[in-house]
Amino acid sequence: MSRLSRVVVPISGGMDSSVLLHYAAKIYSHVDAISFNYDQKHKKELKYAKLQIDSVREKFGTKKINHTVVPISFFKDIARTSALTNKKIKVAHAKNVMGDPQTVNYVPFRNIMLLSICLAYAESHNAAKVIHGAAQADSVAGYWDGSPEFLDKINDLAALNRRTKIEVIAPLLTKTKAEIVKTGVSLGVDFSKTWTCYEGRELACGKCTACSLRLKGFLDSNFIDPVPYKIKIQWDVYNCKKISS
Repeated sequence: MSRLSRVVVPISGGMDSSVLLHYAAKIYSHVDAISFNYDQKHKKELKYAKLQIDSVREKFGTKKINHTVVPISFFKDIARTSALTNKKIKVAHAKNVMGDPQTVNYVPFRNIMLLSICLAYAESHNAAKVIHGAAQADSVAGYWDGSPEFLDKINDLAALNRRTKIEVIAPLLTKTKAEIVKTGVSLGVDFSKTWTCYEGRELACGKCTACSLRLKGFLDSNFIDPVPYKIKIQWDVYNCKKISS
């Protein structure tokens, strides 16, 4: 198999990574999907990552995609300042952190660690690219490791490799959440099988920073988010319609 036909995709079961998983499966001959278990506040993202893997396998065949869950439980003991790794810290709601350059929902240096693991996997499995799930809204929401500058720097580091050249790409980096929703709809992503909320309860809270960005994406794209929310969303006011199967 050609190196250029194989790609590594981190998959969390969220909206953005699920869209990228379907995007990668459509373009590349083989996809190595990687999920991370770092004892995050809830395990829903691992559950929904598996649902997305199953969906892609159903569409493209089981040989198209390989899924690996990497256990890095030690990370929760290192990154103690984040609401996503420390159960004693409450998840921040969007209304309370507006203008905050780096909210408590940020996990210290998470992306550089996870992408380093993906790059190591790519080198040892003969893949030429790693897909980073950063979107336009990430750096605005206080995630410096989702910025264009971060992408440039991590590629500078990867380029130091003396034998194997691997590129980190971020196809959603310039896309709004609404554009990501529309891309997902065109790719046939089942958004009811994705999970974004940081709370990780039975219903999405609709108030955390992740939910707020997701809701804005669906409202701006005029589609109804099939995920149930704890708060009432007036979809009809925004002329939103159900996503046709």
